[in-house]
Amino acid sequence: MSLAALQSQTLQDLLKVEAERFVAQHPRSIAMAGQAAQVWRGGVPMHWMGDWACPSPIFAMQGVGAQITDVDGKLYDDFCLGDTPSMFGHGDAAVASAVSDQIKRGAGFMLPTAASIIVGRLLAERFGLPLWQTATTASDANRAAIRWARAVTQRPVILVFDGCYHGMVEDAFVVLKDGQRVMKPGLLGQVHDLTATTWVVPFNDLAALEMALASDQVAAVLAEPVMTNCGMILPEPGFLDALRRLTRDAGTLLILDETHTLSSGPGGYASLHGLEPDMLVIGKAIAGGVPAAVWGVTADLSDRMDAAQARTGPGQSGIGTTLSGNALAMAAMRAMLSEVMTPAAYARMLAGAERLVTGLQAVIAARKLPWSVVHVGARVELVLADPPPKNAAEMRK
Repeated sequence: MSLAALQSQTLQDLLKVEAERFVAQHPRSIAMAGQAAQVWRGGVPMHWMGDWACPSPIFAMQGVGAQITDVDGKLYDDFCLGDTPSMFGHGDAAVASAVSDQIKRGAGFMLPTAASIIVGRLLAERFGLPLWQTATTASDANRAAIRWARAVTQRPVILVFDGCYHGMVEDAFVVLKDGQRVMKPGLLGQVHDLTATTWVVPFNDLAALEMALASDQVAAVLAEPVMTNCGMILPEPGFLDALRRLTRDAGTLLILDETHTLSSGPGGYASLHGLEPDMLVIGKAIAGGVPAAVWGVTADLSDRMDAAQARTGPGQSGIGTTLSGNALAMAAMRAMLSEVMTPAAYARMLAGAERLVTGLQAVIAARKLPWSVVHVGARVELVLADPPPKNAAEMRK
């Protein structure tokens, strides 16, 4: 038997042992998984919940701070924090109190509340953009930003970076394969050729970016300041400043999606690094896990949006949903922005991230592994390469 085959067999044996131990230690989760399979397609309310590499999903009972307790009474240190909606901790008392109080008085009225004024002011003060709108998810917010960008500029194309992810936004499901634009493998039910109006360039490739923007077709660049979904890819020095300069020179709007980089600092990555986006999108953690997102715009862009709307005339814009900006979400956002996302909370969170980075780097160095650690704010990632990749193509190797 070859070494590779032996290693594979050994791994399979270990996985079998661990699977058997999991089943023995999680009887209630196993039982609930069987019940859930009878009523939920794939056995879970949302199919991502079944992606964990264990014999069945772990059914959660409660979360407090950075820990989760499952239905079998087992306690876990949660390094994912619900995939970041609970970035500032599960079950925060301030958010729980605000939501509990609001739900007794009504969850949504399709009318503004007093809290919405406070939330708007807090967003403007914290993130530096004067005017805001809400959505139910960051996916919705990104869709709205794209639609407005096309309406304002009267250009058809959105430019994204290879390997990006901006939620369930069709326009972002295009990647590079052998240097050509193709729709992402696995994309379901898409009948339109997205590659016609979504262009893609590698992250950190200024020459490719400049060439794409030389056309007068690009309405906006939609980007995370740090790529976080194809593995974490940090911007090279000067890249984001050049991105901002090139988009301005081309008359192209810059939309920054900070849903995953919000932990960089109290004002997010853009504020910390002096970037000046035309639009800023924030979701997930902004309401402490209550479904909500926000997107902000500059005063100049707001004026251009008014002009675009006037050109279009009356009718349905197709932008917005009934639950966007509901009273419950506003109450949660007010609590998050005023009581939870404090400088002290950021200091503690970032110190914990630095401790994790230092510890991982020490283990890697001690064992002379060809690995690296990258992080932005409180997001830390172990990369099985050294140096870490600078674009998606390198990350895929």
